Amino acid sequence: MDIHFYKYHGLGNDYIIINIDENKLPDNFRTKSLLARKLCQRHFSIGSDGILFAQSPTSDQFDYQMQIFNPDGSEAEMCGNGIRMFVKYLYTHNIKKKKYYKIETKAGLIVPELLFENGEIVGIKVNMGTPRLLRSQIPMIGPEGKVINEEFIVDNEVVHITCVNMGNPHCIVFVDDINEIDINLGRKIEIDKKFPDRINVEFVQILNKKEIKIRVWERGVGETLACGTGACASVVAAILNSKIENKAIVHLKGGELEIFWENRTDVYMTGPAEEVFEGTIHIII
Repeated sequence: MDIHFYKYHGLGNDYIIINIDENKLPDNFRTKSLLARKLCQRHFSIGSDGILFAQSPTSDQFDYQMQIFNPDGSEAEMCGNGIRMFVKYLYTHNIKKKKYYKIETKAGLIVPELLFENGEIVGIKVNMGTPRLLRSQIPMIGPEGKVINEEFIVDNEVVHITCVNMGNPHCIVFVDDINEIDINLGRKIEIDKKFPDRINVEFVQILNKKEIKIRVWERGVGETLACGTGACASVVAAILNSKIENKAIVHLKGGELEIFWENRTDVYMTGPAEEVFEGTIHIII
């Protein structure tokens, strides 16, 4: 089978975009999971941090539907960098040309806005919705309440965590210097039995009241150069711990995102997305 695809990245967090309708692919979990495991392999295939599957929405209240699959074949609820790539793909390739989009995701409705200068797209601003903070909403096993600066034992080491769900689950650990941390601690936290759905992990260094620096361990992926939902969750966690103001620049390995938590309601993320290449791959599924 020949599959037409596009390769995009947002701050180095790279994804393959495959249009289910265009390629006439079976719309089922097994096929999408198999494609993710095969195509995301670096050195052996296209290589990416995941696949964004584009297809017609389930109702006319949405413009398009986006599904996210990780390299291990698991499905993610949302992807902040991915949603920016997704709407740029829709606009650039004339799938649906709009300034504001209503995108259907497993996490619900997400509304991105294309930002223009002299007719060119210079960024994408996304309303990421209101963060969910209760333990059952993360989800995390334990007594109900918010998980803010809570002691957590992993590999016989005590760390303090704050947990935020931004459409997908995140565990934030504040550190003095992210260059000194063992990133594999993220893997151990990800698979800890207290997180029944596993969890994304961000190590966060506070630079000042308006800037933070993070390293990301993504659930089902490993360390990535950037994570949009992770950047949002890290800013929310830093505000909850009274470390920064409500708008901050987040420095990731792949670049910068601007995050704004408006009146502790909706979180807004602004950043770039770039097309890398397009192609056709022959694969047996």
